[in-house]
Amino acid sequence: MGQLKEDVYRANMELPKRGLVTYTWGNVSGIDRGSGCFVIKPSGVSYDRLRPEDMVVVNLQGECVEGSCRPSSDTPTHLELYRKYPRIGGIVHTHSSWATSWAQAGRDIPLYGTTQADYFFGPVACARELTDEEIDGEYEKNTGLVMIECLEARKMNPEYHPGMLVKNHGPFTWGKDAAEAVHNAVVLEEIAKMAFRTEQLNPEAVPAGQALIQKHFYRKHGENAYYGQN
Repeated sequence: MGQLKEDVYRANMELPKRGLVTYTWGNVSGIDRGSGCFVIKPSGVSYDRLRPEDMVVVNLQGECVEGSCRPSSDTPTHLELYRKYPRIGGIVHTHSSWATSWAQAGRDIPLYGTTQADYFFGPVACARELTDEEIDGEYEKNTGLVMIECLEARKMNPEYHPGMLVKNHGPFTWGKDAAEAVHNAVVLEEIAKMAFRTEQLNPEAVPAGQALIQKHFYRKHGENAYYGQN
């Protein structure tokens, strides 16, 4: 757990380094499936004061089992995703400006080119807005449930779609561990920017074809992937 705290701390520190957070607008978590516990950033602690020992350990029942700080207010959102998808090992939430702009517009990010296809097997989905009852109830838990609802309704494999938007809120990404989830958050912000510029340059732009999407996605993912080194 000490190593996981260090890993999650380093992953959190990547967010301001990569320009994905302002002040305390973001969090990263990572899970140890063996112990059934995950580590998450403490709530409201600024990044310039954050230390590895500040990380909070939470079990899959939502109970804090280690740490002197309160965990991120988004902890119930992370918890629902970890419970539903056992292959998710790390989760990131930010309010990065380009991706959040698409979320506030309530739009999927269309897949216009190979940059996105290297990571997402299609558009980046935007989940629906929460109802008043969901907001007034267990808001953060319901945010996670709304994302799960969207993934299940669209039959989207979270390993093929390592992130999504929540309408009027912002982006969430995930991966095999905290570091990969941050990597996907950086990618998501860049493709959000590219897609916006694509539509500015050509309002009639159409998404890339399925053959190109499959080629670029599967050359990096799956048993026949050939991108990179063995």
